[in-house]
Amino acid sequence: MIANITDIHAVSEAIRDAVAPVFLLTGIGSILGVLIGRLGRSIDRARLLNDMPREQHEKFKHEFKIVIKRTKWLRRAIGLATLAALCVCVSIATLFISVETGFKMPHVVLLAFISSMFSVILALLCFLREIVLASREVIVSFNHD
Repeated sequence: MIANITDIHAVSEAIRDAVAPVFLLTGIGSILGVLIGRLGRSIDRARLLNDMPREQHEKFKHEFKIVIKRTKWLRRAIGLATLAALCVCVSIATLFISVETGFKMPHVVLLAFISSMFSVILALLCFLREIVLASREVIVSFNHD
């Protein structure tokens, strides 16, 4: 427990240090919201294409394959963004654990934060790939009309 003013100062420093990662966590949450929305629309489109009469299946076969690829890339992006959020949480928790225990763990905080950044980068690259595929889907749909 907090025993004196020095301990209170250490806790307030940890809270100040945790503010930036909390903003990052908010940003990652927003990205996850966008990714999940796109995943939902992609799944809805796949269901619609799958429920078409047999005669129309061949006509939309290529589009269906693109939708499947989009779904895979979105799942990867969501997994990586979730991993990034978890790494941010680990870095924040480690800050507070180090204050409470007095055991300094700067390498754990650093590794968790760097892992979070790499995960965000990879998630955004997966998202970019999904956008490219979605653009192709529009072109394929336009050419079939």
